[in-house]
Amino acid sequence: MRLKFLALAGAAVALAAAPHMAPAQTYPARAVRVIVPAAPGGPSDVIGRIIALKLSEAWGQQFNVENIPSGAGNIGVGIAAKAPPDGYTILTPTSAIIVNPGLYAKLPYDTVTDFAAVTLAAASPHVLTVNPSVPAHSVKELVAWVKATPGKYSYASPGTGTTGQLAGELFKLSLGLDLVHVPFNGGAPALNSTIGGHTPIMFSALPTVASNIKDGRLRALAVTSGKRAPEFPDVPTLAEAGVPDQESEFIQAVLVPAGTPKEIIDKLYREIARIVALPDVKERLAAIGYTPIANSPEAFAAQIKADVARWAKVIRDAGIKQIE
Repeated sequence: MRLKFLALAGAAVALAAAPHMAPAQTYPARAVRVIVPAAPGGPSDVIGRIIALKLSEAWGQQFNVENIPSGAGNIGVGIAAKAPPDGYTILTPTSAIIVNPGLYAKLPYDTVTDFAAVTLAAASPHVLTVNPSVPAHSVKELVAWVKATPGKYSYASPGTGTTGQLAGELFKLSLGLDLVHVPFNGGAPALNSTIGGHTPIMFSALPTVASNIKDGRLRALAVTSGKRAPEFPDVPTLAEAGVPDQESEFIQAVLVPAGTPKEIIDKLYREIARIVALPDVKERLAAIGYTPIANSPEAFAAQIKADVARWAKVIRDAGIKQIE
């Protein structure tokens, strides 16, 4: 009787667990929509397509990329937020997902509550660069140079509200610098201005300036990541340069609508972590200035919540006007 009871109990447990296991066991059973809220051809699109292709190859179902670049990415993110939470819509946003909540007065989504984190797939640091004519070869020397003549010097960024500006504003606020921000319409115009010496300082995503650092048209003083960039091992982090709590990166995230079964989230996370660790994928990421991260859903969820609050505070403290 005891054995019969145990057998029946085991069967009951198995039946109770089956509905919870089924989504992950059968997923994906059909094509999956991958929303990239950016234009084709850029780093975000490239990374989104790499992940989609590798997932298709691994699981035998199509992961179809759909570019929705309008509205600073907010339209595509809003569409993803309203999709059924069944794993058949995946969002691969950039840092805008954590910056825009503080920058826009109204959004068609809530970054923290409308999405479940899968992983931070990859990231690229910002880099503090100067025109070679600037008489500073370290962050300490740059700070002294700016403080010697407050309000005289400027720094370039790809535009108002971009992560490049926010990295610059965080730097200014932390050190009490009187440094004028000059926003440009994209990374290329900001780069040209800094190379030309019109704006002697620049905060930018590493891929934008990497080749110009290598050929000597810009001098890199520090990166904003927690670790040194593999491509520039001699360039210190801002923390190593004596300015802590400055971490900011251009991120490539993977999210799904809130309410997606955890088993599906975990399955996606494990496979994407495997994908970004593949030698050919790491090589392709390095070519566009990115490093694989693949942190856990739990770790990334905590990071998102902290970063949304952090950048909202920087936006407020810097007096950056919200976009209506």
